[in-house]
Amino acid sequence: MKTRFAFVGFRHPHIFDVLSAVRDRPDCQIVACCEEDAATRQALRETDRVDLTHEDYAEMLRDVECDVIAIGDYYGRRGALALAALRAGRHVLSDKPLCTSLSDQAQIEDISSKRCLSVGLQLDCRGAGPFIRLRDIIRSGDLGKVCTIHIGAQHPLLAASRPPWYFEPGKHGGTINDIGIHVFDLVPWLTGIPWEEVVRARSWNAKASAYPDFHDCAQFMAVLQGGAGVFADLSYLAPDKAGYNLPHYWRVLVHGTKGFAETYLRAINVNVVLDHQDIVEQRPVAPPMSRRYFSDFMNEVRGHKEACDLRTADCLLASRLAIQTQSRATG
Repeated sequence: MKTRFAFVGFRHPHIFDVLSAVRDRPDCQIVACCEEDAATRQALRETDRVDLTHEDYAEMLRDVECDVIAIGDYYGRRGALALAALRAGRHVLSDKPLCTSLSDQAQIEDISSKRCLSVGLQLDCRGAGPFIRLRDIIRSGDLGKVCTIHIGAQHPLLAASRPPWYFEPGKHGGTINDIGIHVFDLVPWLTGIPWEEVVRARSWNAKASAYPDFHDCAQFMAVLQGGAGVFADLSYLAPDKAGYNLPHYWRVLVHGTKGFAETYLRAINVNVVLDHQDIVEQRPVAPPMSRRYFSDFMNEVRGHKEACDLRTADCLLASRLAIQTQSRATG
């Protein structure tokens, strides 16, 4: 039997990766697509990227038989959409972030647990070859005990091409929640060490001066269990044209008691220097695992949790930590 997906919200382009993933799998099918925003509906019809079937989400939930609701609306709307899906007995697969408030987060956790429904997120860093290899290196013990981790997740702002809602108060929900959610998922997965506490978080407006309410700069400092320190810079300050291709885009540097390892999202090697080495050793990245988040979600929905790397519990924990840290930065 095919897993039936219904989509709601196409206001962030990440959702098109989920759309393609469903189309590419013979054991899945798209049964409905809803867009409530009139301007977005018009834009979609002009491109033929989506076969829209509904303009009202409540109507789609009521009338369409489906197993999963896939969510790609603006960030501030996602919590309500996810809760409606869960209350209707549907699994949820969302672009990140899942929601922007701790109230929605708590309700999502409660309903998904009580009704045994899966909640998946597009946390795709786990499938990147450089990070898979970095994880192998850390967990092999080559670096010794992990002491510090520096993460540079600088993004280009690209204000002119971002969806306008990014800069509208109440719709984005914060840069730490937007980007930092990856950090809260990635670090324990890389190291095998849970988070202990967030020591400090800050966000502020700098480059996006035309939108003073939009905090395009964000940083936080945290501690893992056992004492390792983590510093993450999640700002939208990368150069517009080259930003996604620079080594500063998702750069991860890990220092341990025996040496360090460093790589970035588009790297072809992981650089390693151990105490006994006087040169940089370049270890090739691992083969990427394309759409790992989607495969894991499908395995969990179908009851094959032993085959899952990223599970509902991981997604919900990363979401909760990101929202809590965002609140600390702006509260």
